[in-house]
Amino acid sequence: PAVTSPCKILKCNSEFWAATSGSHHAGAEEAPEFCTALRAYAHCTRRTARTCRGDLAYHSAVHGIDDLMVQHNCSKDGPTSQPRLRTLPPGDSQERSDSPEICHYEKSFHKHSAAPNYTHCGLFGDPHLRTFTDTFQTCKVQGAWPLIDNNYLNVQVTNTPVLPGSSATATSKLTIIFKSFQECVDQKVYQAEMDELPAAFVDGSKNGGDKHGANSLKITEKVSGQHIEIQAKYIGTTIVVRQVGRYLTFAVRMPEEVVNAVEDRDSQGLYLCLRGCPLNQQIDFQTIRSAQATEGRARRKGPSVLAPPEAFTYETATAKCREKLPVEDLYFQSCVFDLLTTGDVNFMLAAYYAFEDVKMLHSNKDKLHLYERTRVLTPGNAAPTGTHPALWVALLCLCWLCLL
Repeated sequence: PAVTSPCKILKCNSEFWAATSGSHHAGAEEAPEFCTALRAYAHCTRRTARTCRGDLAYHSAVHGIDDLMVQHNCSKDGPTSQPRLRTLPPGDSQERSDSPEICHYEKSFHKHSAAPNYTHCGLFGDPHLRTFTDTFQTCKVQGAWPLIDNNYLNVQVTNTPVLPGSSATATSKLTIIFKSFQECVDQKVYQAEMDELPAAFVDGSKNGGDKHGANSLKITEKVSGQHIEIQAKYIGTTIVVRQVGRYLTFAVRMPEEVVNAVEDRDSQGLYLCLRGCPLNQQIDFQTIRSAQATEGRARRKGPSVLAPPEAFTYETATAKCREKLPVEDLYFQSCVFDLLTTGDVNFMLAAYYAFEDVKMLHSNKDKLHLYERTRVLTPGNAAPTGTHPALWVALLCLCWLCLL
């Protein structure tokens, strides 16, 4: 069954946006109306507080309300309002011209130096993580986890079980918070969930707000309900979010300077895109895949205990993945892994689109494909990835002849 979040912060945000109608920019005489709407906003967040524990969008809204209360001298006691439809006033910031130079990363920070070095991070499937350092991991990470946490933005994902009783998880919710930055952008929150991939921030806007450089942050809908792209030019960052089947994928291109812009590096232990998954959350991909291959062959003799009844066999999974991923790299192996653990062909598409995003976002085209390193064999271990079983048989025979 589809997972629905009990946290209603998106509803609170949209009601406040609808209620204000830009009135707080109209003049001092409108301040009481804005304060009334703000109190309604605060009341809505309190009602959903218990179910929003740990939700970044919720905590961002609470802090934002406190700031607005102070800025507009609003009393916390008083009447609340009902939302009304919001209409954009003439000359809304979404129609402004190009941003000033300070809101263009390459122009402002690297005007007299070499171009910045860009890095990539991606999360897809069950779930598979490619870090900014091109480390590839398959992780458990059920529940909410921070992908990115630096001075400019926060990204949090929530992973939920794909099947009842299964250890397979996939991303069902994504929250991105762009922090207020100089004269360029106001704080903006983007949130996506299963079957809900908005083409706007939670406040209904599609850019960075009311500051002069608002258009240095923009959302573009590529495919309705399936693919959006966020350009944050003021930090040289591009984010791609997709819904493939029921679940979400995430990919980002970001300058190293922005990646490493953290005030306290010791507190960034759970910054997955930078540090990777904790050891106790990582899955031994090679061992699991070897077990999957064995299980796939055994499936002809009896039912599987690792996969649902309608799952692929190892042979049909590899054949299906080759349709979209002809190179047997870790994206291909992830595809096979996911088809065997979930039985859902959409995970093949998730791996395919994840690799397409790498091709678009990664600055080093020689590092698009990733392969596992050969491991030293110990008793009971499988042969290294990519080694054909027949070759191992031949080598064993040769060794036996040498002994004779």
